[in-house]
Amino acid sequence: MDDGAAPEASDVNLLIKQQNKYAMTVLSVTTVGALLATIQGSALLIVLPEMMHALNMSFMTMLWVLLIYLMVTTIMVPVIGRLADMFGRKKLYVLGFAVFTLGSLLCGLCGIVDFGLNGWELAGFRIVQAIGGSMLLANSTAMITDAFRKGKLGFGLGVNGIAASAGFVIGPVVGGLLAPLGWEWVFFFNVPLGIFGTFWAANRLREPKWEVKERKFDWIGTVTFLIGLSGVLMAFTYMSFGDPDMMFTVYIMSAIGLVGLAAFIFIQLRVAHPMMDLRLFKNRNYAVGNLTNLMNGLCIGAAMFLLIFYFQGPGGRDALTAGLLLIPSGLPMMIIGPISGKWSDMYGPKMLTAAGLALTTIALIGLAFIDVNTPLWQLVVLMIILGSGGGLFMSPNASSVMTSVPTERRGIASGARIMLRNTGTMFSLAIAFPLVLTGLNPDDMYHIFLGEGVESVGAEAILSLVNGLQDAFAIFAVISAASIPIALMMTNKK
Repeated sequence: MDDGAAPEASDVNLLIKQQNKYAMTVLSVTTVGALLATIQGSALLIVLPEMMHALNMSFMTMLWVLLIYLMVTTIMVPVIGRLADMFGRKKLYVLGFAVFTLGSLLCGLCGIVDFGLNGWELAGFRIVQAIGGSMLLANSTAMITDAFRKGKLGFGLGVNGIAASAGFVIGPVVGGLLAPLGWEWVFFFNVPLGIFGTFWAANRLREPKWEVKERKFDWIGTVTFLIGLSGVLMAFTYMSFGDPDMMFTVYIMSAIGLVGLAAFIFIQLRVAHPMMDLRLFKNRNYAVGNLTNLMNGLCIGAAMFLLIFYFQGPGGRDALTAGLLLIPSGLPMMIIGPISGKWSDMYGPKMLTAAGLALTTIALIGLAFIDVNTPLWQLVVLMIILGSGGGLFMSPNASSVMTSVPTERRGIASGARIMLRNTGTMFSLAIAFPLVLTGLNPDDMYHIFLGEGVESVGAEAILSLVNGLQDAFAIFAVISAASIPIALMMTNKK
């Protein structure tokens, strides 16, 4: 008996060892993708003044350059998630690296080739970059969930979260170091990393094995979804500019978007193979996890931009200093993310997600009271609390959503989760920007982004900006508080 059992136990141990090794390979590959995306975002903020001047961009064009990436990614990730479930996550992940790299190269070339479009060419190439980014985002969480064994998933998602936090933290440093070479190098910086990631992913990843019974793509549902969400996000984007002359466009886009989304929901509940399986929301953890993720994105999505406005407006700091001052919100996420993921594996996600949302609420309440005389140490403490809340929330939330769906639906689940998160961020900006920008004319906005503060903008405009910041943070604090009891509705399934 013993002689026959020993080889079997040895085979099991070898299989577990191989699985653990591959899980770390997946984690390393997806970490590169997360670093690319987050370094790009925070580093770009540092070179905005130089970029605006070099391309003769208006403030509104600059906002489109920033927002178009988020908007396109939000729209595309559910579609990519469904395609990945049908045709393979590795294929789309590798293609995502390649497309993101190409988009970055094209964006950088805008600083060398004069297209004569005053920055709109950059916004166009950012769409290419966003399509590649959506392929990376839609697949990374699903691949980690496939690769890690039960009891280790929270840790894997937490470590992956370190990459996002690390990119956010080092992005301003990278932007500051590259700025003397020219703003375009923030994009060129991605190219060698993207080439490396493309070949590494192609050589090291493997396709997860599951049975795809039907490869029918829901084209009608996809078209109505693209029209619907594009309309709504375009409406909120125009609304975020705070320009009364754009309100007619906001109404038209809102109507188109709402009709499109209504048609999408009608179709999804009736087709056999939906693009986004809304039936998954019957699972409590999936529904609660996605709702709290949407609300958390809504609460903190605009926080980085609001703090940049504060540091460069009332604070009078330049872009690099303002970016570096955001580091205290990123460091706690790097430290707490893997720990909360491990705790989630041990104790379940329920109390961790609620605790993370509670810390976020406390930080937002504190930020609602900042003014021109708020000491820096107080802001640092509030940012540490905000980052700690994010660190506690993100990994358990992702784990609760991804483990509540079958393997062959994880691409859809990952895409839907990211889409809802990004939608919350877009709505967050749409709420915050009008409040902050109402008392500012375009010249004021431009000077604030140059970090010229009170001297060039004037005390009255700065006071209006601070009042807008306080109102925005107060609204987000209320929404965050409302998300805590929703999180407690989750079942504490490990």
